[in-house]
Amino acid sequence: MEKVFRLKEHGTTFQKEIVAGITTFLTMAYILAVNPGMLGLIGNGMTPGAVFTATAIAAAIATLVMAFTANLPVALAPGMGLNAFFTFTVVFGMGYSWQIALTAVFLEGILFIILSLFNVREAIIKAIPANLKKAVAVGIGLFIALIGFSNAGIVITPAGGVPVLGLGDLSSNHPLLAILGFLIIAVLYALKIPGAILIGILATTIIGIPMGVTAVTDGWKPFSAPHAPLFFQFDFSPSTILSFKFFTVFFTFLFVDIFDTIGTLVGVTTQAKLIDKNGNIPRVKQALLADAVGTVAGAALGTSTVTSYVESAAGVAAGGRTGLTSFTTAMLFLLALFLSPLFLLIPAAATSPALIMVGFLMMQPVTTIDFTDVTEGIPAFLTIVMMPFAYSIAEGIVYGVLSFVVLKIAAGKIKDVTMVTWVLFVVFLARFFIN
Repeated sequence: MEKVFRLKEHGTTFQKEIVAGITTFLTMAYILAVNPGMLGLIGNGMTPGAVFTATAIAAAIATLVMAFTANLPVALAPGMGLNAFFTFTVVFGMGYSWQIALTAVFLEGILFIILSLFNVREAIIKAIPANLKKAVAVGIGLFIALIGFSNAGIVITPAGGVPVLGLGDLSSNHPLLAILGFLIIAVLYALKIPGAILIGILATTIIGIPMGVTAVTDGWKPFSAPHAPLFFQFDFSPSTILSFKFFTVFFTFLFVDIFDTIGTLVGVTTQAKLIDKNGNIPRVKQALLADAVGTVAGAALGTSTVTSYVESAAGVAAGGRTGLTSFTTAMLFLLALFLSPLFLLIPAAATSPALIMVGFLMMQPVTTIDFTDVTEGIPAFLTIVMMPFAYSIAEGIVYGVLSFVVLKIAAGKIKDVTMVTWVLFVVFLARFFIN
């Protein structure tokens, strides 16, 4: 293990990495329930059981590639948001079959591999200004904290949407358990107890049983045989894939996946203190290749786009620093194929506190952002707030880069804008017209 993952070099131990890998898995295991539930709505052969198997295997493949080629503590799985776009926009809204939707995912995955091999995405990451990179980490922290508060029922969208967000019923068991879980994690973290987040998740799950939040049904069994996935169900009809409407679908998958992944890698590696003095991510080419390979594998198995997960920050907070964390998470995804009832027993009220705690931990880089220079501070601010407000990591980067270029031009600091940043600026503007 030491030779492969270089644990001592990264200041970590075997035990810390295993705990971190388990923690990451537990905070993102919800995708094993949510993805089959969402894509399974499509029907016509796309069953929840098949999607569950595809989700677990695709996540394991991509995360193993991340572990052994990039040696980073970042896990991957089919992305939230992209699965909703797949189901509700492409299939239900545009009337495409799920086979055509999978074809779009497959083709954008192939293009991802090409872009990764030729360092295009690596150049994009390096082009993001230093203060924006810090802002990305902070924005992701707020974003996943919002996910945690929302999943716990602590924050809700009231009927009619006015106000946009409001407090849930904190006296009900679900949010009450989540608050208790957060206090457990916070106290354990303050006492510097190793594995505080994992212990908190497990303790909250157990406490949730008598509260009726952790649902253990009669006849519940921890084991189940995996279903067969949907192998190579593509539709390459020229009349479809050569149309402008198909290109719009393809471009949307491409855009969101690129910048969600970039944002996640920047945020998680910043929190783990793995970036160098210039703000560059080590072995970023291999990291980007991992999600490209995962996307292709996922499409071939019958699921939507695979991307790096912000929940990896929970594993980093638990001490994860190397690919051994990712390897552990990948093994648990494979184990989940046979133990899905056991893993799905952990309620959102038990994982939500971990996400909220990680949100706090990821706020730290905000103290190093230069807000005195408005050409740096305003783009950083927009990057931070647009991620939770737009519910998208990618949108935070978009508004950050657009405002950065505009303000640098206005202030006569055009030399601060690199060539790749100019390209991103043009691409982001074009996206508004294409959509």
